[in-house]
Amino acid sequence: MKQALVKLLEKSIQAGIDKGFLPPVAPSHIEVELTKDPGHGDYASNVAMILASQVRKNPREIAKILSAEIEDRDGVLEKVEIAGPGFLNFFIREGGLARLLETVDRQGEQYGSSNLGQGRRVQIEFVSANPTGPLHIGHARGAVVGDVMANILEAVGYRVFREYYINDAGNQMNNLGKSLLLRYRELLGGTAEFPEGCYRGDYIRELASELLKRDGDRHLHEKPEELIPLFTDYAAGAILEGIKEDLLIFGCVFDLYFSERELYREDGVGKLLRELEEKDFVYREGEALWFRTTAFGDEKDRVVVRQNGDPTYFAADIAYHRNKFQRGFETVIDIWGADHHGYIPRMSAAVQALGYEKDALKVILVQLVNLLREGKPVAMSTRSGEFVTLREVVDEVGKDAARYNFLMRRSDSHLDFDLELAKKQSSENPVYYVQYAHARICSILRIAAERGHAVPAFAGADLSLLQLPEEIELVKGITRFPEVLEGAARTLEPHRLTFYLNDLAALFHSYYNKNKVISEDGALTGARLFLSRSVLTILKNALKILGVSAPEKM
Repeated sequence: MKQALVKLLEKSIQAGIDKGFLPPVAPSHIEVELTKDPGHGDYASNVAMILASQVRKNPREIAKILSAEIEDRDGVLEKVEIAGPGFLNFFIREGGLARLLETVDRQGEQYGSSNLGQGRRVQIEFVSANPTGPLHIGHARGAVVGDVMANILEAVGYRVFREYYINDAGNQMNNLGKSLLLRYRELLGGTAEFPEGCYRGDYIRELASELLKRDGDRHLHEKPEELIPLFTDYAAGAILEGIKEDLLIFGCVFDLYFSERELYREDGVGKLLRELEEKDFVYREGEALWFRTTAFGDEKDRVVVRQNGDPTYFAADIAYHRNKFQRGFETVIDIWGADHHGYIPRMSAAVQALGYEKDALKVILVQLVNLLREGKPVAMSTRSGEFVTLREVVDEVGKDAARYNFLMRRSDSHLDFDLELAKKQSSENPVYYVQYAHARICSILRIAAERGHAVPAFAGADLSLLQLPEEIELVKGITRFPEVLEGAARTLEPHRLTFYLNDLAALFHSYYNKNKVISEDGALTGARLFLSRSVLTILKNALKILGVSAPEKM
């Protein structure tokens, strides 16, 4: 309905221009919102006040022009009122909203999709954890945010490419190989003193045991400088395979795992820095190279090559982002931990220095997860025997509960994840509450069929019988789905979908608890079955985007 009203307003603005009542204007975005007070109608828009600053007219005068030019050919509107400083309040004709369910019925599993993106190519990079250890629940939250954001963008017409950046170059990889070598020699009777920066997790010991089984003791007396690259490749490869398996179980599939090492082939990073130096974006000060990020609003310039000649992570990231754009992506979306907030200005500066628009780079920040059990914090340590890895959490609560609960807050706000709550088969558990609404409707439709009630086609359903306030609210909720998806896509906020589903499930459960769907009144039964199936369509479509199952029985 909001989309229909926006189109009516767009046409009324154009009509006002064509008739000379308004100068040529084009509002960047027309907002139509649900009203909180029924006395103010069903929907309201502030478009007249937005236009007032452009056309230099009183907002109420503009509102009068627009309301007079609205052509409601479908007969959906009962009336349009002007309120306050120039709001346009829309009152929907009784039964008018229900007509919108025809689109739901006709489009079915495609309902909610749109062409907002117009096929534009978007690359979304997420997780990108160093292959130095298994994924933990912080990575899990980023994985869900990225995967669902990609699904939402695809639903509204973008061509989306999912990518994982493997940080497999640099000192941390050298430390990984050194850690594995120390554990390997320890298993052969040696002593292991781990230098700072090395990895001591149990997974290193397991990798050392596997390597020992494969190669025996033949590496015992070889030189460390020769072994560390070999051990690094072995550990990184094994860990990355484990990461891929965990992500697959979690429902995340990538189009490409991009190796950082590719950026350094044929001196790729060095060549790029020399190009930027020629353009005066990179300069030398002492023995270090600096990127002039302050030219693009950063608080200070950033080092790209250290005094010892080693490139920084920032240097590789500049090369990686150029690589992204060179592959033809119009927008690139990075999903980072919230602790990388300060990294945004320098990366934005790099993108602009490379010749791309500032808005071509989008960053979604993901905050930490507080793992709880019955409200009490869980120690984030594998040594304590408590859960810490993605796999352990999924094994305990299941993929559906894990994915849904990770999206129960804005990605940039802290999230409490209670393992026991995520397993509850009750309304306290959000994913269960939504899935149960889907299963409940499936049950209603089965019972209806057993009693000889078929869900009518739109043309055969008397939807004017849907007059209860809760039925009207359900119809409004159903028809909001496309705008929820578009809103989530525009703002890069996937949590909007879980918020919406929670509200829709609550509306249906409340409606069902108060009213009989199947009754002796055949026409009313048909209308309510049609309404219920429409809710079912939304639940199924939305859960699919979330990567969560839609069970027919629970």
